[in-house]
Amino acid sequence: MDAKSRARMYAFLSKMFANSLDEKLIHELKDDKAILELVMDDEKGWFETTPAHELEEALNVDYNSLFLMHSLPIESSIVDDKDEVLVGLQNPVMQFYFEHGYELNLAKSELLAPDHISFECAFMQNLILKKEVDAQRAFLQKHLLQWAPMYLLSMAEMAQTPFYRGLCTLGAEYIIADYEGLC
Repeated sequence: MDAKSRARMYAFLSKMFANSLDEKLIHELKDDKAILELVMDDEKGWFETTPAHELEEALNVDYNSLFLMHSLPIESSIVDDKDEVLVGLQNPVMQFYFEHGYELNLAKSELLAPDHISFECAFMQNLILKKEVDAQRAFLQKHLLQWAPMYLLSMAEMAQTPFYRGLCTLGAEYIIADYEGLC
């Protein structure tokens, strides 16, 4: 896969894991058959035929259940036995961002953890666009691969909607395949 496509995929994953989907984004997804097929394959008909307001409610419930109530998609809370979210430069991900000139303004986001999966995917997008292949490989090895595929596959099993089941599976498989493509 070329760099532009890789960057787009990480941007997509970042956006999808940042918040629950609103009506505008749902309409955008309904109009993008390629994305729906990529995320849900055989179950894309559910997304296409369900009215937007019903989709928004079902997806909002599923997103909140998966990523807020059951387990936060935050590396330090998954990897650390203490179930703590590390902030500031004590967070190894924040140190990695800093070393690679990536500025993260947490004050402008509802996601208050620098190692939230949305931020980690956005960082990968940034590294790809900057053509920093060694940093991409290192970040995947030290961070994303250490927790995200396992976490996402667990969330896929818990998902109540075909969208989040497919998105979590896609995210896990993509991160692994992307790393393999870099090696």
